[in-house]
Amino acid sequence: MKKKILAVLLSTVMVTVAAVGCGTKESAPVATAPETSNNGGAAEDMTFVVVPKCVHAWFDEVNKGAQKEADLLSAQLGVEVKIDYRAPESAEVSQQNSTLEQAAATNPTAILLDPVDYDGSADIIAEIQERGVPVILFDAPSPEGSGLTSVGNDFAEQATIAVDMLVEKMGTSGKVAVMQGAPSAPNHAERYQAHLDALAQYPDIEVIDGGIDNDNVETAQSQAAAVLAANPDLTGYLNCDACGSGVAAAIEEKGMQDQVTFVAMDNLIEILDYVKTGTITATSSTLPQQQGMYAVLMAYQAAQGMDLPATVDTGIGRITSENIDEWIKIVSAE
Repeated sequence: MKKKILAVLLSTVMVTVAAVGCGTKESAPVATAPETSNNGGAAEDMTFVVVPKCVHAWFDEVNKGAQKEADLLSAQLGVEVKIDYRAPESAEVSQQNSTLEQAAATNPTAILLDPVDYDGSADIIAEIQERGVPVILFDAPSPEGSGLTSVGNDFAEQATIAVDMLVEKMGTSGKVAVMQGAPSAPNHAERYQAHLDALAQYPDIEVIDGGIDNDNVETAQSQAAAVLAANPDLTGYLNCDACGSGVAAAIEEKGMQDQVTFVAMDNLIEILDYVKTGTITATSSTLPQQQGMYAVLMAYQAAQGMDLPATVDTGIGRITSENIDEWIKIVSAE
């Protein structure tokens, strides 16, 4: 398995982080620790607010990474670095905007955001920045012209990898359902379109609507159950977010594990357990723990007035039956 390669240059010049594959557990990134603040005074305690799309186990993993980086910064800086994790109940832009307003009112050091709908939150983001509070995006591309730093991976490439793994197992003909996540979320939309584009290369594959889960595992399960019932000849399934355990549960309920090749997204332990049993053939994974770590690191640097890159790429993991035991150990140890 390829070893992950991480390169971080922490200075006023560009920061580049590149990662391909994953084979070992990694420590948190290391930041240079100044003894004074950027205005020349004594270093002060800091609070970074993390605002995900919604309550979800994937974002819990992001929070773990953020906490790990905060602990490291606390030890290096000799100040208290806090993570204030604020998850809206559901992936709705109105709920997220309300959470952002409440977070901004606490006057944090910076806010880390995974937008449900960037355009729907653009005005609030601008208001927060006008207050002098940096905003760092994670698990989402940086919108053109926004000037925001984004921590994540190439979402289109991730979806293309998923299709490649699907076709490798299923073959180049059949019927494939593609489930959307939260359609307004830029990363989910990018993955969904990339799935369709990659599948279009195979004229003997029929692509059907696989439902919309809106970043909810229970919804994914009910939507997949309906799709499977209506399509007893289904041979493949893809999804766009970390709700694959719901789809896998529906496949098992229908007893279609040996018929439907399902390639999921992400590395949550419940998803990995389904890879272990074979209900999920493979998963193309973002690395949520690392997204949390590097988002905090970028937020810290932004608060120090440092120039940041537009994108920090934390890489994509390819998880199959061949490396599943190693991945379960990695994720379980986080």
